[in-house]
Amino acid sequence: MITNLLIDLDGTLTDPKLGIINCVQHALAELGQAMPPGDDLLWFIGPPLRASFEQLLVGTGEDAERAVTIYRERFGTIGLLENDVYDGVEELLSAQTAAGKRQFIASTKPHVYIHPILEHFRLNHHFERIYGSELDGTRAVKSDLLRYIFAELDLNPTETVMIGDRVHDMAAAKAVGVTSIWVDYGYGDAAERDQAEPDHICATVSELSELLSTI
Repeated sequence: MITNLLIDLDGTLTDPKLGIINCVQHALAELGQAMPPGDDLLWFIGPPLRASFEQLLVGTGEDAERAVTIYRERFGTIGLLENDVYDGVEELLSAQTAAGKRQFIASTKPHVYIHPILEHFRLNHHFERIYGSELDGTRAVKSDLLRYIFAELDLNPTETVMIGDRVHDMAAAKAVGVTSIWVDYGYGDAAERDQAEPDHICATVSELSELLSTI
């Protein structure tokens, strides 16, 4: 029986598109770089930020670390709340709390941003612990984060699931031997989902809630 829920944040509980895209475009503008349309930057949602800027800025001569600094100047004050909770998430988390499930945020977003986001949307009380990366990049790789969580909490893999919307979430689940649940309403596309080979796929928050009541 599943009793431990490791839950991603961006693209799983909240839709962070507006804030992340605005902050990426802000960083590019400050660096004097061309700004791609917002929909061409959706791949920034989920993976580690530094690696994404390194990929975006390759061949420009610009420093990815500088881009991250500029991004965070806006994200830490404005961008983190340019965000929306997906419909049904409050009900989902409440149902899991009522069922006695242990719920943990497992996100590679820096934890200094995760706390105010959850507090703003009044979701923080559902989580026993909130795990994220450090600003210096420590635990920005999802498999490293899950290994850290398992070492700290001594969870039983057979009683644990990882819920997310990107290949990194599913790969991390496999790395620590837990069941993986892919949410199709997030930011991973069908090709990424097929590559990830999740154990379960949920098209909606409602389907996720139904699945968690049966496993």
